[in-house]
Amino acid sequence: VQLQASGGGLVQPGGSLRLSCAASGFTFGTYWMYWVRQAPGQEVEWVSATNTGGGRSYYGDSVKGRFTASRDNAKNTLYLEMDNLKPSDTALYYCAKDPRAYASNWATDSMPRLRLRDFDSWGQGTQVTVSS
Repeated sequence: VQLQASGGGLVQPGGSLRLSCAASGFTFGTYWMYWVRQAPGQEVEWVSATNTGGGRSYYGDSVKGRFTASRDNAKNTLYLEMDNLKPSDTALYYCAKDPRAYASNWATDSMPRLRLRDFDSWGQGTQVTVSS
């Protein structure tokens, strides 16, 4: 399994970025996929979860209404569109794979408590810095 996140960078507050996660080594379309992030000195924070078909996504409270997760199963790629970015969004963003095929391993109301170690695979992360 390989997950390669990209698209991070330096952006001013209020700006936008689009992250991508290229997946390989598994049947991408049969797994829920997630974005999580970790700011310096902070615990990992769950950002989003997207179901296998991409028709449903769930978000952490801190990003709800500003971030949109999506996926293209034909391209084996997960995306995160981030709008109205804030300095508090500064973090290393990881894409991660659900350990369970076809259905999420967790109830949606427990997702805010997810940590990187709960996933069986995650990428190297891409840095997002929001600063003027």
